[in-house]
Amino acid sequence: MDKTFAVRRLEVVHDGPSVQDFMERWPALFQEDQVKKEFRRITAIPLESTFLDKLDSYTPQLLSVMRSKGGVAGTKIRPILDTLCQVHGIEHQRYAVICSLIEYFGESNDDLFLKCQENDRSSQSQTVKILLVYTQDDPVDPVDVVLAIDGAEVLTKCGSKTKACILLMGLIYALNLEYPHQLKNTFDFFQKVILELDPKRLLNKVQTLKTKLLAK
Repeated sequence: MDKTFAVRRLEVVHDGPSVQDFMERWPALFQEDQVKKEFRRITAIPLESTFLDKLDSYTPQLLSVMRSKGGVAGTKIRPILDTLCQVHGIEHQRYAVICSLIEYFGESNDDLFLKCQENDRSSQSQTVKILLVYTQDDPVDPVDVVLAIDGAEVLTKCGSKTKACILLMGLIYALNLEYPHQLKNTFDFFQKVILELDPKRLLNKVQTLKTKLLAK
């Protein structure tokens, strides 16, 4: 994969193949370890460790800002943060912070996460989505976390909802995709604040939040 990187980047950037065609041509890319390696080939940054370290370091400030948010967004954020008193653990905290962040920007978690049953994964109509796959026996913990892009399940067994967000960032870079317009602020924050890639050109809402975080 290292040796074919230049060919692959030329193809994906200049030819713009469909996701399905790219999966057929480069199937080895659509594995967790290769998504991370491809991201590092493109950016020189380790994807998962950088994302988690930065997210965790910002978490106290993010929680403070989120708890003080008013209006419609604040009303949607409070139930998410209330779950931190009921469910403990770093993974749930990370997921709650990400969900709160999405609502803070006036965007919707439903535009990123889709709950579905194991026998009805509904990936064909999804442009960019994280599928949370449940069974009737356990409607609380998903049995699978899947990335769906352009109607194709491009990565399964992501392990956790937070890791799915991380791997989705990696695939967006690997496939040279645009961010979903309805989640543009969230992904701008992931890229420029969490991963610190092109950090000087932030969208207005992201810049405002970053200023608040640095003031905490």
